[in-house]
Amino acid sequence: MQDIIALMQQPEAWIALATLMVMEIVLGIDNLLFISILSNKLPEGQRERARKIGIGLALIMRLGLLATIAWIVQLTQPVVTILGNEFSWKDIILVVGGLFLVWKATKEIHHHVDPVDHEDTMIGTAAIGFGSAIVQILILDLVFSIDSIITAVGMTPHVEIMVVAVVTAVTVMLLAANPLANFIGKNPTIVMLALSFLLLIGTTLIAEGFGVHVPKGYVYAAMAFSATVEGLNMWARNARLRNKGATR
Repeated sequence: MQDIIALMQQPEAWIALATLMVMEIVLGIDNLLFISILSNKLPEGQRERARKIGIGLALIMRLGLLATIAWIVQLTQPVVTILGNEFSWKDIILVVGGLFLVWKATKEIHHHVDPVDHEDTMIGTAAIGFGSAIVQILILDLVFSIDSIITAVGMTPHVEIMVVAVVTAVTVMLLAANPLANFIGKNPTIVMLALSFLLLIGTTLIAEGFGVHVPKGYVYAAMAFSATVEGLNMWARNARLRNKGATR
């Protein structure tokens, strides 16, 4: 208790906490995008439950990983060398997770642009969809959680600060889950944009796994620019629809 009080009296601790909270929230957006898109494929009555389970699993994983900081640090040590490139467990997890994300996003994009009627498969999808969705969310939760905690370990040595930042980020995810999922569900063009973001994030994870550092600022700046352009397109479409309604 005295350690926590002493920590709260240090200005650098508050700066580290604020910085880490922002970083964790930004990293949580990637996780939340995947959960939102995947949960929207489920029947209406199961969507909110899937989101809560997915975000709950994300919190449990992050706190569980924080409890094993020594093991997390070891994940960055090389364990295998392939064609002259050293790979740690972190690298392997990022590459596998990135490949899974690219595969999933590509499959979803194909599903949205394919003119073939999928109604015949909807019954089977609904029957096994919830379990399948949770498994896929679990896989990506693990990848994003490891990336999140290793980022936290690199920014501060204080576990207390990491816990507060992680809990805050997951709380923001929980509050934003339903509004984000509903917004994505009501705007088909946003679905394609979000899937493109997932492709970009997956490619970035693969690059990071192969030792190519991609500054997160560039990635999120590109995403913000695309989102702004799409926002302007939506505003223009709504303006045209209002004008048509007014002229009738």
